[in-house]
Amino acid sequence: MKRAFAAPLKALFACAAGGALCQVLHTPLPWMIGPLLAMAILKFRGVDLAAPAGGREAGQVIIGSALGLYFTSVVAHEVLASWYLLVAAAVFATTLAYGGAFFLWRFAGVDRTTAFFASVPGGAAEMSNLGERYGAKIDRIVVAQSLRIVFVVVLVPVAMTLLDSHGSDIYQPSTQAVDLRGLLMLIACGAAGGLAMRVLRMPSPWFLGALAPAIALTVQEVHLSAMPGPLSNLAQLLIGCSLGARFDPRFLRSAPRFVLVVSASILGAICVSALFGVLLAKFGGLSLPTMVLATAPGGVAEMCITAKVLQLGVPLVTAAQVTRVIILVTTTGPLFRLARHITARLPSR
Repeated sequence: MKRAFAAPLKALFACAAGGALCQVLHTPLPWMIGPLLAMAILKFRGVDLAAPAGGREAGQVIIGSALGLYFTSVVAHEVLASWYLLVAAAVFATTLAYGGAFFLWRFAGVDRTTAFFASVPGGAAEMSNLGERYGAKIDRIVVAQSLRIVFVVVLVPVAMTLLDSHGSDIYQPSTQAVDLRGLLMLIACGAAGGLAMRVLRMPSPWFLGALAPAIALTVQEVHLSAMPGPLSNLAQLLIGCSLGARFDPRFLRSAPRFVLVVSASILGAICVSALFGVLLAKFGGLSLPTMVLATAPGGVAEMCITAKVLQLGVPLVTAAQVTRVIILVTTTGPLFRLARHITARLPSR
């Protein structure tokens, strides 16, 4: 019982210190990257830490509610006009996942099923559940998916900052005024939406469940409240803390080959996705940094936070990332069954 309180409390203090240090050092996404790195480093050193129960979910509700405030009727129309780019990005992510799966199967010493679900950027929980259904090794999938999110969260914002790709977003939240009563109503709507989507077993339920009612209210010109900066920072801290808590040094030491090959695969996917984002930007006449973020193979909430903090096409990045996750989660199972059926019918050598 004592550990149940002590470990999360120590984690929050460590993550807050990490975030504050990164804030002082002016690093990108200080309140997510700082807690993430602080948590991961301390766990590597054997410190008994644990992410607060429900912290990641609470952070996603806050972030989803905040991002929904960008979707005015005009912005929603502009995003819908680019639907073909969003679908193209999702289809590309599916194709890239097959390439990553082949790479893992060939060099990481895992079976094809595990390699496939470890490579699809559709969410760690969703891919783990699907992989378990088809007999994959869940621990390998969790590690690969966690490494993917952390690599993208750390490397992409740093690269964007070094390239001075920030501060050019013309989109702003629908309201700048913070109203306590309206804020509580906004978060309550997000929490209710998250709970409903969790019951329906939707992907990324707490983020998408909060995003949907916030968008619906904003499109209808209902402006309850802006999202206070400190609350947004707290949400990032909780998400970063949860990501850092995923690292288990025992597994990383027991499977160094798998970790090394997965890392190489992730770095390759980041580079190839960035190149595809550049092509989409040129084709659609859109901002290049925005489309690079829109195609980045990170977690949906984390990439949208990156767009918000760096002020890079928040609505378009959010729509692209949500489209990718929904398409990947709904098509991964059927595509895997089809691929396995075709493979089984091929003549053996």
